[in-house]
Amino acid sequence: MTGNEGQPRPPHHPHDKGYRQLLADKRVFLELLKTFVREKWVEAIDADDLILVNKSYVLQDFSEKEADIVYRLKTRDKNVIFYVLLELQSTVDYLIPFRLLLYMVEIWREIYNNTPQYERESKHFRLPPIIPAVLYNGAGSWTAALSFREMLDSYQDFSGHLLDFRYLLFDINRYREEELMRSANLIAGVFLLDQKMRPEELVGRLQKLAGILKRLTPDEFRHITSWLKNVVKTRIPEDFREKVDRILDASNPWEVERMIYNLELTLEEMQRQALLKGKMEGKLEGKLEGELEGELKGKREVARNLLLLNIDIDTIIKATGLDPEEINALKKQLEQ
Repeated sequence: MTGNEGQPRPPHHPHDKGYRQLLADKRVFLELLKTFVREKWVEAIDADDLILVNKSYVLQDFSEKEADIVYRLKTRDKNVIFYVLLELQSTVDYLIPFRLLLYMVEIWREIYNNTPQYERESKHFRLPPIIPAVLYNGAGSWTAALSFREMLDSYQDFSGHLLDFRYLLFDINRYREEELMRSANLIAGVFLLDQKMRPEELVGRLQKLAGILKRLTPDEFRHITSWLKNVVKTRIPEDFREKVDRILDASNPWEVERMIYNLELTLEEMQRQALLKGKMEGKLEGKLEGELEGELKGKREVARNLLLLNIDIDTIIKATGLDPEEINALKKQLEQ
């Protein structure tokens, strides 16, 4: 396991790409913590000393899995440096407590190696706290263990002697709509748009958020349109993605209604085309079925005529392509 800089990232789910871009803005990341984490250390964060760690922590044992988002923070009152490690999940990963531990060890290993020997051998040397977190947007419930010790066999028998930690869980589909609307900020709006829905429900969600979207700064608004491109756009047919791109690129906070209206027109057109395509496919399928049925009827008629002329069955099979069983059945009908 090594910490590596400048390595190309492996391909990720669109959900990962969208949230990576969004949460690379420290203001949005801090908003995530302050909106959904009710703990004292969140209020004590010094926003001016919130730094995205541009370093890759790769786990070779997990097909070169890589830590998603790592921030270095400092408290305002005690100047304590600590880290938040955030993993993005679209499916339940039952190994997540173990994987988080390995990432944490990699961060600590790097800090240890970059600390002068005389400092790290001092009795006052301390490793920084690391707060692990998971952001999950899967439709089903998150059923992985929430603490590390739950991955240890018979952990109840060794109370007080085992390594343990609990990670924060941002389970997007479990937040109630009223709670997200009450928060009335960028990250809550993104969560509402990311909750499980059909493509045609997008406009309704955007209409609910219109008041919030209007109050966003141009930078915040651009974050949400970029996120829509990466995540929501992948849920609609490819033929309409370029059109959605153009609508989102031309949008701004003071013309939210126009953006929503144009998206609504596009989605309605998408539904009409899908309906028309379904009808056309139905007609084509019916026509093909009719043609096949007519062709089969013609072959049976030829077989009947040949049977009446006492032509042998093998010759009839070659002439019509019908199965021997079907020709024998026709022969029995003629003999009745």
